[in-house]
Amino acid sequence: MKIKKIDAYEILDSRGTPTIAARVQLDNEIEEFGFVPSGASTGSKEAVEKRDGGKSFNGKGVKGVIDEADKNLFPQFLGMDVRDQLSIDRKIIELDATQNKAKFGANVTLALSLAVCKAAASAENKKLYLYINSLFKNFFNLNIQMKMPLPMMNILNGGAHANNGLDFQEFMVQPVGFSSFKEGLTCGVEVFNSLKNTLNKKGFSTAVGDEGGFAPEINSSEEALSLISEAISSSGYKVDKEVTFALDCASTEIFKDGNYIFSDNNKMSNKELIQYLISLKSSYPITSIEDGLDENDWQGWADLTNKMGKQTQLVGDDLFVTNKDIFQRGIQENVANSILIKINQIGTLTETIETIKLAKENNYTTVISHRSGETEDSFIADLAVGSGAGQIKTGAPSRSDRTSKYNRLLMIDAWENLEFLGRSELEQ
Repeated sequence: MKIKKIDAYEILDSRGTPTIAARVQLDNEIEEFGFVPSGASTGSKEAVEKRDGGKSFNGKGVKGVIDEADKNLFPQFLGMDVRDQLSIDRKIIELDATQNKAKFGANVTLALSLAVCKAAASAENKKLYLYINSLFKNFFNLNIQMKMPLPMMNILNGGAHANNGLDFQEFMVQPVGFSSFKEGLTCGVEVFNSLKNTLNKKGFSTAVGDEGGFAPEINSSEEALSLISEAISSSGYKVDKEVTFALDCASTEIFKDGNYIFSDNNKMSNKELIQYLISLKSSYPITSIEDGLDENDWQGWADLTNKMGKQTQLVGDDLFVTNKDIFQRGIQENVANSILIKINQIGTLTETIETIKLAKENNYTTVISHRSGETEDSFIADLAVGSGAGQIKTGAPSRSDRTSKYNRLLMIDAWENLEFLGRSELEQ
């Protein structure tokens, strides 16, 4: 059970950008890898994703980051019990000694932290989601009911994930009217394929973007939601009763000088943007809105929560960046009612678990999320189940970097008789 060797490799994410895979080897010859994703639309307070600069990969190489970890980070963990995730992660934090993993880089610290978790699960001969679930109990005295997550499926892209005129970044569907994960996923896949046919008939491109969703040349949120509504109906499902909408506005990307500036040069104050979101919800069954306002617009967020929080899941992503200290402020100020969980925003698994724990203790919903630059690693699928998060955001049912997570969840669903809450998760 003791760590014998740690090394890391420069690999590629789903955009062909370098990222890091760490390998942990144990003295009983077990070995596991941790892969780290990368985001395009990022919050300013995220943990640092460290890169080399220079000519290699246009400055985005990570070989120097790995060399530094080989010398000054990895050797510190040799001989430690791989099952002591809490001590290992706390030692990572202590050795880095910065607020945002700036010394070593969250990309290398997270790769190590995830590899440790996977190696420990293998050493104990446990499925990964079961081992993750045990971490909540063993280290944080929290008994978590595992459940299958409701997909938040990104099927139409705008913002930083596309080159069209859509300002909001993600238009998603949630299959809320089903009793099992497999039924819900089947619905999502069929709606996705129906949207492809709908776009084809209307002469739009059906090429997919970073997260597997379509990025047609359309210019308004209303048109995007209308196209998706048509696709839902065409696939034989019922809008609202069986399928609802979720938005990722990524409003930080359009916030400048105190206003929200859209690609058509339309300018909105935070109050006007809130009213626009309310109007969209009055026309379409939108059950979840992520990053409806800028990450620093705390007063706007308070107003948004006051006006929409009782009827809508309001998810903080750039706002909270999986950081429990920032999240604590949101709880105290009654801002948002849900948090997006991205493990690379914080840099260790333990800190991620602490943030999930804080959410559960304060009745915030949690959504486990991928990044736009993903790998084939399906760790977040196991995290969603083991943490009882209830929801997962991992893109369209397209591109193997996205379907690897769905396929893992399908297998877990086949192995376990776990609850799938559907819409009730959003309305608890």
